[in-house]
Amino acid sequence: MKKIYKILLGIVVFFFILLVSIPLLFEDKVMNLVKNTINNNINAEVDFSDSNLSLLRNFPNISVQLSNVTVINKAPFEGDTLMYAKEVNLALKATELLKNTSKQLKIQSFAIDEALLNVLIDEKGNANYNVAKASEKEITNDEPSTFGVSINSYAINNSIIKYNDKQGKLHLELTKLNHTGSGDFSQSNTELDTQTSTFFSFGMDDNLYAENQKIALDAIVGIDFTNSKFSFLKNEATLNNLPLVFDGFVQINENNKEVDINFKTPSSDFKNFLKLIPETYTKSIANVNTTGNFSVDGKIFGIMDDNHIPKLAISMKSNNASFKYPNLPKSVQNIHIDAELKNTTGKTENTFISVNGLSFTIDEDTFSGNGNIYNLTTNPAINANLKGVLNLANINKAYPVDLENELSGILKADLHTEFDMKAIENNTLSRIKNNGKMEVSDFIFSSDDVVNPFHIKNTMVNFSPGTVRLTNFDATSGKTDLQATGTLKNLLGFLLSDKKLQGNFNVLSTTFYVSDFMQEKPEATKSKEENMPKEALKIPSFLDCVIAANAKTVYYDNLTLQNVKGTLLLKDEKAVFQGVDASIFDGQIALNGEVNTQQKQPSFDMKLGIKSFDIAQSFTNLDLLKSLSPIAGAMNGTLNSDINLSGNLNDDFTPNLASVSGEALAQLLTTSVNPEKTKVLKLLNDKLSFIDLSKLDLSDVKTYLSFKDGQVVVKPFDLQYKDIGITVGGGHGFDKTMNYNVTLDVPAKYLGTQAEALLSKLSEQDQEKISVPITANITGNMSSPSVTTDVSSSVSKLTQQIIEQQKDNLLENTIGGLLGNKKKDSTNTANKEDDTPKKVTDVIGDLFGKKKKHNKKIPLIKELWQYIFYNSLICKNIYYVFNFKMWFIY
Repeated sequence: MKKIYKILLGIVVFFFILLVSIPLLFEDKVMNLVKNTINNNINAEVDFSDSNLSLLRNFPNISVQLSNVTVINKAPFEGDTLMYAKEVNLALKATELLKNTSKQLKIQSFAIDEALLNVLIDEKGNANYNVAKASEKEITNDEPSTFGVSINSYAINNSIIKYNDKQGKLHLELTKLNHTGSGDFSQSNTELDTQTSTFFSFGMDDNLYAENQKIALDAIVGIDFTNSKFSFLKNEATLNNLPLVFDGFVQINENNKEVDINFKTPSSDFKNFLKLIPETYTKSIANVNTTGNFSVDGKIFGIMDDNHIPKLAISMKSNNASFKYPNLPKSVQNIHIDAELKNTTGKTENTFISVNGLSFTIDEDTFSGNGNIYNLTTNPAINANLKGVLNLANINKAYPVDLENELSGILKADLHTEFDMKAIENNTLSRIKNNGKMEVSDFIFSSDDVVNPFHIKNTMVNFSPGTVRLTNFDATSGKTDLQATGTLKNLLGFLLSDKKLQGNFNVLSTTFYVSDFMQEKPEATKSKEENMPKEALKIPSFLDCVIAANAKTVYYDNLTLQNVKGTLLLKDEKAVFQGVDASIFDGQIALNGEVNTQQKQPSFDMKLGIKSFDIAQSFTNLDLLKSLSPIAGAMNGTLNSDINLSGNLNDDFTPNLASVSGEALAQLLTTSVNPEKTKVLKLLNDKLSFIDLSKLDLSDVKTYLSFKDGQVVVKPFDLQYKDIGITVGGGHGFDKTMNYNVTLDVPAKYLGTQAEALLSKLSEQDQEKISVPITANITGNMSSPSVTTDVSSSVSKLTQQIIEQQKDNLLENTIGGLLGNKKKDSTNTANKEDDTPKKVTDVIGDLFGKKKKHNKKIPLIKELWQYIFYNSLICKNIYYVFNFKMWFIY
């Protein structure tokens, strides 16, 4: 017995080794067979990154596993990927291993996992999926091809199919596609048993008609390969959750396709209508109570070719229906639906939707509408009416709508609209007809993006052709009140096309708090967003609006503005401020300029006109003014200024001070200084004992400054303190670093006792003329300033000035003596006018060698020359000037 067990065990081990080793021996051959078979039969390049051969996985068949399979197109779609599959599994008969590599490979079954099939038809009608090669027999027309693939089953798992027909302007996409099928493809007539589930999206002419609609289909399809006819024998489908049964056929002829398909709902329960709506919006409808009926009945039939589509006759109807969710307090009653989708000619442009009636009631409020949409595929034309009253608070009390915030308010509408899309695109007002009105009252709107809920007490909108007129808008948000009137143009163009929203509004407010519309993000939110890329704020490009604003009081942070008036233009991603005027800091401010968000980095360019600002208030509360003049907060008085500035904005629309550049001209009016308020002025006041800055009069002082790259440059300007002249110049940074020079022209009498001793050598008249320049250098920063002066060297400067003054006096006296200008008795004036010219003439005559009539003057001149010669240190300049003449006189 043991011997039998050993034999059996040996046989099992042998076969196991055989099953494992055979794939190793034949793997290369099979892989070449697979690749050559595929490439010999399609006009594309097929490749895969890895392969595996096994006899154990699908015994007795051979299992071939291919990884990362790609099918790359050749011309005219050179290089495009027709298909990618993460994994392809093939099952072959064992006898296929014995075939020559040039022979065709027969596949029993296959499965494709996580594939992407990209089907494309270009503008010329070329299809990238047309890659199958015709056999030589087909080319010579000798006999039809005998090529056939014997497939028992196939599967496509979790895949995507994209179909883009550029010629027909049609787009179709199937996502999360799972499809299985089984049948004998070797027979000329067979039945294919299929199961399919997918999400379906469909669009045509840039219009999306279905998006992510859930479809399931169980179908037995009869296939007649000889006549290319596919018949639906037993079929059930669901659209979202709406069940449908259908039958019919599709036959592919030489020049066209013939279609004849009928479908309908298997029952008329109104719950079918709720099943038609995607489950995301309906939630669970298992326990919803319904009354009334709903049915879908359709027929698709006719010829489909390059010029025709099948004819359509699809209707949806409901009469006197209702529904109520068990956990909601309200129900929807008296539901009537009568809608049709039709095409009676087979021409695509003749497809239309007709809504003959649609109405419902919630409590006592009834809302109804009807309309038609023609020319769906060419130029959709809409004709619709809406009328009724709707309590918005009842919507999510009767229907499970996911709303971030509860709705409230009463909507009243009575509207008629008639237009076509080309009229909207071309703004052809004669074909755009809107009439009626809409009113909303007691409407409350709130969201995470709004700090305080908007309470709209009443708003009324009147519709007329081409224009929507806001006749009343009265709302509050927080402590802010708003009233507005105005007009909107091209509203339909904005909603239905890519047109800009044009408007002109007048906005009034008695009290406007900016904080009611701005909120600080919670710290938790901030921390989450720290590592996320930031996107700068943008002014929407679709806005083309003019807003005239008038607010009695505006509160912004710690600022209060009165009587704010101006115009705001929103266009081309810009906000342009025109004639904005307001009262603040006991004065007026005028603003003109723009904020530009066209580029990635928002920028601004502004002109500010400041009149009679209270300096202490404005330079304390406004960061910009504080940056332009850090010490101005120590001043009392008023200011006039014109400021031009530009730069970049941060993500929150605050100025980036490092980027700000511009210039300013400021005029100080009735201004005094309190040096105790800043360290700089206090330190300067202590260094200069002869000045009391608190008594400095800055009235009518004008200064010019420029700023760029975070640096402010102040053009030198002059001040006067008593009889001391002061010149100030230099600059500082927005980082509060400073580098200023203050030059003072100080009369010598202020320089103390040493100066008084030196001044005593001069006459009183000369003493008044003597002043000494003193310089103070201000460096460091506002919190830790440094002030240095050259007061200690002022006595040396004074000594030099006195020497120069004495030299000037001596020179003046000497020249006077040479010209005979001796002082006379003031009482003897009778001959003054006659003697002076005579004496001058005599001296000039002596200098040029004329007869010496008055020899008494020669000893006097000699003494003078000796004095000059021996005291040349003092009068060296006179010596050189008169050297020749003195020698001649000698």
